[in-house]
Amino acid sequence: MKSCVVGIGAMGLEMALHIQSKGMDVVGVDIDEKQIAEAKTRGLSAGNDLASQVSDIDVFIVIVATDAQTESVVDTILSNGPKSGAAIVVAATNHPDTMRKLAPSCGASGVRLVDAPVVFGMQGARDGNLASLCGGAESDVAYVTPVLMCYSRAVHRVGDVGAGQLGKTCNNMMHWAACCANFEVLALAKRYGVNAQHMREILLECPARNTTLDRWDNTRFTWQEKDMDVAMELAQTAKLPLPLFGTIDQLVKMFSADDVSALLYGEKAEYLGVDISAMKTHD
Repeated sequence: MKSCVVGIGAMGLEMALHIQSKGMDVVGVDIDEKQIAEAKTRGLSAGNDLASQVSDIDVFIVIVATDAQTESVVDTILSNGPKSGAAIVVAATNHPDTMRKLAPSCGASGVRLVDAPVVFGMQGARDGNLASLCGGAESDVAYVTPVLMCYSRAVHRVGDVGAGQLGKTCNNMMHWAACCANFEVLALAKRYGVNAQHMREILLECPARNTTLDRWDNTRFTWQEKDMDVAMELAQTAKLPLPLFGTIDQLVKMFSADDVSALLYGEKAEYLGVDISAMKTHD
């Protein structure tokens, strides 16, 4: 079984290298020549011409930045003679509706479609222990599982096409809510003179422990706006009130990795424009 990872950026390259390390045949494709050069330096066969690879590939792993890029990649694959029974795995985080939009054209071309966005982030990609949340027919998920397990600790079938992206959205919502809760809790500790990192370490040994708190130093605050936009759009379409996440949507857009670093390790920090450094006796 030969795979092609389309999008060998930071995460995609690590995923491709894990596939290769498990003894599977894999090639990487990207439009960024710097990423191609990096891939070759690390021993991965890579290039910028997806079309020329299509007829030789059994499983495509698509991990690009936007829904539009995913659609473009899928169109290129379907337009260049893919094998009957080949599979396109969308590991990128996209809208569930994008997956459902792509499914008919894939089916008409005899190509399997599985949406399989990943969780556990960059560290999980480096370590090869991501988790893949899959949407697609049971037989299609089973077909791609050997490839996904090269970089995953687990492969979960959430439901039909699009359900994997819904699962990723649910995980994202919990993650960003935890970011807000963690920040406010540790801000309170800091304001009352307790070192925030010290309190964090204590909370990691308490029932309040959460994975986001454990891995907070690695949270890059890159996609929170996109993630929450998808979540709130899905809620609006379903006519489902989510007042808590309406607030999370606004709060999390104000955070950066520097804010977290200042909270945990700095003498001074702010939250919503308010000084949260330790109070003096006259405060």
